[in-house]
Amino acid sequence: MKTDFVEIFQTIRAALQPYTANGFTARTNSDTVYELWSEKDVDIDGRKKDEVYFAGVKILKGHVGFYFMPVYAEAETKGLFHPSLLQLLKGKACFHIKKLDDILLDQITDALAKGFTIYKQKGWV
Repeated sequence: MKTDFVEIFQTIRAALQPYTANGFTARTNSDTVYELWSEKDVDIDGRKKDEVYFAGVKILKGHVGFYFMPVYAEAETKGLFHPSLLQLLKGKACFHIKKLDDILLDQITDALAKGFTIYKQKGWV
């Protein structure tokens, strides 16, 4: 079980990094923030955008924030989360992580794969 925020951040960042080979750009990559963006021209609900945020991780004062934007893409996305991951959701797209074990990491990895599939189906990546 990881409780050190730097270690939690680095572990989640490592889970995000393979998506740079799948069309996302690591726009921010520092010791405390890592963000993945799709830099593709897309139409979202009639609005043209030249970028779409996918996911990120950030060390904050009392937790590590895992930001997961596919919840905005499909309302049903929340239903795909494992209940123990869903308990960490604060707001609509930010998970507050203070402890990370292999089970929670697997749930995050699974959510990333499902989110990638949603973005791919919508043509956002």
